[in-house]
Amino acid sequence: MAIYLNDVSRTFGEYLLIPGLTTKECTPANVSLKTPLVKYRAGEQAAIQLNIPFVSAIMQSVSGPELAIELARNGGLSFIFGSQPIESQAEMVRKVKKFKAGFVVSDSNLTPEDTLADVIALVKRTGHSTIGITEDGTPNGKLLGIVTSRDYRIEKDAPETKVKTFMTPFEKLFVGELGITLKEANQIIWEHKLNTLPIIDKEQRLQYMVFRKDYDSHHENPYELSGKDKTLLVGAGINTRDYKERVPALVEAGVDVVCIDSSDGYSEWQSDTLRWIRETYGDKLLVGAGNVVDQEGFNYLVEAGADFIKVGIGGGSICITREQKGIGRGQATALIDVARARDEYFQKTGIYIPICSDGGLVHDYHMVLALAMGADFLMMGRYFARFDESPTKKLKIGNNFVKEYWGEGSNRAKNWQRYDMGGNEALKFEEGVDSYVPYAGKMKDNLVSTLSKIKATMCSCGAITIEQLQKTAKITLVSSTSIVEGGAHDVILKEQN
Repeated sequence: MAIYLNDVSRTFGEYLLIPGLTTKECTPANVSLKTPLVKYRAGEQAAIQLNIPFVSAIMQSVSGPELAIELARNGGLSFIFGSQPIESQAEMVRKVKKFKAGFVVSDSNLTPEDTLADVIALVKRTGHSTIGITEDGTPNGKLLGIVTSRDYRIEKDAPETKVKTFMTPFEKLFVGELGITLKEANQIIWEHKLNTLPIIDKEQRLQYMVFRKDYDSHHENPYELSGKDKTLLVGAGINTRDYKERVPALVEAGVDVVCIDSSDGYSEWQSDTLRWIRETYGDKLLVGAGNVVDQEGFNYLVEAGADFIKVGIGGGSICITREQKGIGRGQATALIDVARARDEYFQKTGIYIPICSDGGLVHDYHMVLALAMGADFLMMGRYFARFDESPTKKLKIGNNFVKEYWGEGSNRAKNWQRYDMGGNEALKFEEGVDSYVPYAGKMKDNLVSTLSKIKATMCSCGAITIEQLQKTAKITLVSSTSIVEGGAHDVILKEQN
């Protein structure tokens, strides 16, 4: 006979938070949203801690390098989508790691014999206006000069003009020697009012560039998520088929953490993948697994070696797994159950396994509910797909601007590996849809608003950390009538343009 669960499968929209005592300490300025991404032992600290509890979904229509860069600059982390060739995914990871390193490896280089036409073409291709001029045109060749946008005029200079005639030659450059600290490099930049400081070795070979804009950027983004080497942190999605080839390529590209991407993670295929990663890399490579919706799934993947667990099946806005297969669980109920398993495991072993709530978020206050119910961080697709930094097109439909947004289970994504059942390589039926989301502009502007709401709600609950929220939050079920009462009602709203 089948096993029947007595609890009702519930969503975030069926709950509200009860206010706690707001002390004088409970102000938004005092709220910390820092949270662990990966497991750690009691009394220790996680190898990676997010500065805001947000990660972007492992989706073609969400997590490209541009969004990964912007989210890391604002304290969160992206998982570059895995439903693409291995080398192109690895290249996206490299792009994020190169973006902001303090010491940046120059990827825009030419020789003195190249022309202005070559400069213009390179700037157009890379978007970088500072070009290292080396003897052989490589990133680590002997440095002979630098070209910036101030060295030429496209309207007046001939395209065939040689670079050597208008570059700033080495003799006129301020440079730093390999081994210099970032603080020392920035001091030289400020003293001499430079935009760029090349770093060379004893043979005059170019090693890095240090940019003034990176220093300014860091001060504009105080929650920036970076490692000891000052590179931005970035994750990547993997599957249970080609992981033996994909994972080494991602590690070589500098990935900080990987996550197995699957609609249903309670499988022997995920266990095999986790065990291979542990046998190959030990604990050096951090890896998340999922998705699961109950204690059994959580315990299974933890025992296989997962560093964090993703929770949620069928709750995403573009996911139709529940319609198609009849499997899943209300996101709130699933999260409560898995959080209970996480806490029991911590009490028994002294090892804390963070859990990620993936899906089911409609309103910003749902984010606080998810955190209060036990999530350490949230994975979101629709939320990030709306922004300029997502990789999809912005379109105008009627009088509204939208961005394309499709699920990894749709025919458009062709991501059969995510729904791997061990059979032939094909997507037999769709578990996701192809859709649009309202265009919302720049990520940073929207994050400011969302994080302000989260902090204000936490203050109303009497909590200034996520850990405190999870321990003291009071949550109540709501009726359908009280949901109606919670919005504007019994009034005639003025038209808003």
